Amino acid sequence: MADAQEKTKQSWIISFVGGIGALVLTASQQFFSTIGGMFLLLYEAALVTLRGLFLPGAKIGREALWFQMIRVGVRAIPIIVLVELAIGMILPLQMFPKLNEFGQGDQIATVNAIAAFRELGPLMTAVVLSGFAGASIAAEIGTMVTNEEIKALQAMALNPVSFLVVPRMLATMLMMVVLTIFADLVMVGGGWLTGMRLGVDPDVYYQLSVTAVDIAGFITGLVKAAIFGVLISLIACYLGLSVKEWEGSNGVGQATTNTVVYSIVAIIGADAVFTVIFYAYGLF
Repeated sequence: MADAQEKTKQSWIISFVGGIGALVLTASQQFFSTIGGMFLLLYEAALVTLRGLFLPGAKIGREALWFQMIRVGVRAIPIIVLVELAIGMILPLQMFPKLNEFGQGDQIATVNAIAAFRELGPLMTAVVLSGFAGASIAAEIGTMVTNEEIKALQAMALNPVSFLVVPRMLATMLMMVVLTIFADLVMVGGGWLTGMRLGVDPDVYYQLSVTAVDIAGFITGLVKAAIFGVLISLIACYLGLSVKEWEGSNGVGQATTNTVVYSIVAIIGADAVFTVIFYAYGLF
């Protein structure tokens, strides 16, 4: 009886461990398959972009690029202003009491400017665009797949990467940089308004903000912004194209949700990596 119970227990443990192993293996295969597919899509998009820049007969559609820039960037300005203005006002309020205890209340200008240009400007702009633009791109392309519009493009000898992916990727990357500059200024402006309410001299706040931001910090923030833009558009386009024709609205909804989740995870991971690299090379 005891031997039978021991064998049953061992069998249950083996089944449990085997199930966990199969789940990990399946998840790993799916992860590496997704990463590999994204790299291939990025490679093909880069080739199309380089051909459009250097080969006369392979121009990138300017009208499509301009339309995507307006759609991705211009329409996101109100929410970017709202988010960055709030952060720019909250951060000085949180830090002023402690800094003021040491007679350094004016330094909220330095902290706010450094946080805006190096970190929070590009990071929060990317998070906003992952939901505003990334989800929209994934839903649009996924819907085109389910409606067999991608097959129609291929039937007309039009490359979907050139026609759909490249304009969205370039537009998202360029507008991420532009919106980040805009977000940096709005965040500093929000801190300036808060500083006046806290009794900080406006001229002192301005001078400290200008002194705090050097060219290296400004450029590193823009580099992050460009990388974030590529990640958002790449993930959105890949997941949109990965929707199967028979999945319908469920597949489109799943791709849209996954785009936001994957984009935020990728943005934070890339931010950590590039921050470490910039710090190691003394760019801060």
